[in-house]
Amino acid sequence: MSLISQYLARGRAKRLLWPLASVRVAAGFARALAVLAMLILPAYAARGDGQLPVIGPAPPFTLISQDNKPVSLADFRGKVVAVSFIYTGCPDICPLLTQKMVDVQDALGKKFGAKIAFISISFDPERDTPEVLKDYAQFWGAKPEGWSFLTGSLEAVRDVTRRYGVFFAKKEDGSVEHSQLTTLVDAEGQMRVQYLGARFDPEEFRRDLMSLVGEE
Repeated sequence: MSLISQYLARGRAKRLLWPLASVRVAAGFARALAVLAMLILPAYAARGDGQLPVIGPAPPFTLISQDNKPVSLADFRGKVVAVSFIYTGCPDICPLLTQKMVDVQDALGKKFGAKIAFISISFDPERDTPEVLKDYAQFWGAKPEGWSFLTGSLEAVRDVTRRYGVFFAKKEDGSVEHSQLTTLVDAEGQMRVQYLGARFDPEEFRRDLMSLVGEE
């Protein structure tokens, strides 16, 4: 049984639905899409010479980790960082994204933790306490030396998502409607490329990470 199947079986998700397209957008995502049009499309259009373009400085933040310690993006300077957004009660896209990142983590070998780090920020800080995030990380096999799961006040999380071009809104049933964006930040703190959704090619993702490591 796969990890996604096990996770669904534990009762944290009711069903696994996935659209054929990599982007499924509700009307409430209009603002996020406007940001994505500025950030993602120029980034991919500029590729072709083998080097990822520079989008701009990655917005700084400080949140609380699964170990209940403050963690800042600046703490990872000198490493390539993948910043993503999830929440532990997500029934569809977040488990898929987490599984994909676990696969890439394992494929990176010794580079993970030493040269490359992952950051996953919760859309649901009211429920996703450090303890809940630690349990989530352990269930998925996220290596603590290279993967931080972060939470904080609702205001702090909303500020980070806004500056990274991600939309989320909690619904009456407790679920969270959200867009999905994963940002690669180089060792100098510059955003280099952003992946929309969770259906991107994991091998391309791994190669992009390694190409940024090679720029050091």
